[in-house]
Amino acid sequence: MKVVVLGGSGLIGSRLVAQLATRGHQVVSASRATGVDVVTGAGLAEVLAGADSVVDVTNAPPSSADDIADFFRTATANVLAAEATAGVAHHVTLSVVGADRVHDSGYFRGKAVQERLVQTSGRPHTIVRSTQFFEFLHVIADSATSGHEVRLSPVLFQPVAAADLVEVLERVATGAPTNGVVEVAGPEQVPIADLVTRALARAADPRVVLADPHATYFDAELREGQLLPGPEAVITTTTFDHWVTTSGDWRASSSGA
Repeated sequence: MKVVVLGGSGLIGSRLVAQLATRGHQVVSASRATGVDVVTGAGLAEVLAGADSVVDVTNAPPSSADDIADFFRTATANVLAAEATAGVAHHVTLSVVGADRVHDSGYFRGKAVQERLVQTSGRPHTIVRSTQFFEFLHVIADSATSGHEVRLSPVLFQPVAAADLVEVLERVATGAPTNGVVEVAGPEQVPIADLVTRALARAADPRVVLADPHATYFDAELREGQLLPGPEAVITTTTFDHWVTTSGDWRASSSGA
């Protein structure tokens, strides 16, 4: 099976490319570095020729809410059109748990735009919504830091190890399209502020985490339950404690997507 991974050089994409290759699939990593630009459409026709499945793990660069939405709108439309021309049998989109309900976040609204385009395209597809990655905890902490204080929401989330998400993406990409949504989450529900406190303590980081119900997450104040998966979610097995003791210098994890 030929699988094209759009955004194949990022944190999830690079791991997915390696996973697919070890399973014997013909896998192509596509990104701007390889001459494929989902925003302009450059290189899409060539890289999608003969593809059976396409996994879109591209991500919008840090920008304004309008620019993020424009990125997902333009890129997704280009990809879907190129797939229709190439006759791709399965489009897989990586999205986020909460894309349908965290409306105050420009990033989450952008992912909702992306999901709607896929769902209404008529193309055979599967949308994989993931919870936050353990690998992004240091990014969350840094973005919420002022001096020695880190202000974070106390609402529950259920983060997942990137390697576990990749396992699910590989199964989805090489299976039949569901024309629906698959949610993926880690095994533990924990307040955001509490888990980042544990992460910083593991790293001997002196910053102090303060639980603040008004602290924003991707620019949105959160309500309890917004970041938790539904009852049909795929629940993975790697706990935070296991992940952090086996991941090496996790603070240096790539923030690419």
